[in-house]
Amino acid sequence: MKSVFLLVSLLLTYQGYAQVNRDPLFTSFDGTKIHYDILGEGKPVVLIHGFISTSESWKRAATRQALADAGFKIITLDLRGNGLSDKPHSAEAYRDNAELKDVMALVKHLGLTNYDVVGYSRGAILTAKLLTLDKHIRKAVMGGISVDFSDPNWIRRKNFHEALVKPGSHPELQSAIDYAKKSGADTVVLARLQEFQPVTTRAELAKINVPVLVINGDKDTDNGDPQTLVDAIPGSRLVIVPGDHGGAMRTPEFAKTVVGFLSN
Repeated sequence: MKSVFLLVSLLLTYQGYAQVNRDPLFTSFDGTKIHYDILGEGKPVVLIHGFISTSESWKRAATRQALADAGFKIITLDLRGNGLSDKPHSAEAYRDNAELKDVMALVKHLGLTNYDVVGYSRGAILTAKLLTLDKHIRKAVMGGISVDFSDPNWIRRKNFHEALVKPGSHPELQSAIDYAKKSGADTVVLARLQEFQPVTTRAELAKINVPVLVINGDKDTDNGDPQTLVDAIPGSRLVIVPGDHGGAMRTPEFAKTVVGFLSN
């Protein structure tokens, strides 16, 4: 009888291990392995997470499941340097839009001919650049951001980079740095992400010709005035939902707005 119980225990342990490790790793253009997963069936949507974050942020929010319930196929990924993806430290691994090359390579690997993209915070910054690089995008949502990222000398980016490479240089950002360390994020990688963060100029934004929705929390002032981004992208529109920068993307209102926009 003991042997039977032991066998059952081993089987349950294996099943649990398989469940945890079922999500695939994709080998990107330079050999970096990118973790991703897929939920649902239908029109594909790629969700891009923010800074000091992973794809888990989307899994804890309502948007991912709401989109799946509405008949979309949801692709989430840990951007290089984050989560379960590889975490190279070299500058070469992050320059020249490497993160966006990962997204486009993954889309090609999955055989997608077109897709929608939803990016939040730094994920929205990446989404903007992606719109200039990939003609397969049907619609895009950019949350929690203004047009300030179009400035290559954006002070918020520069300050975050300095705070990560020169401890104590920006006390106002220390709580974010402490949170990153507590959450297990790789601070060398985070510095690289700020150092080589993509810049999409106002001229490039003015040429975007796909439908774009900008979403911001009513208490979110972290990254500037979102109306400036709407003014920079022809035909885009702004929706305000409840919440601060950390909370707006987790609200039912955010999920409902995204589903409505991508469904029409």
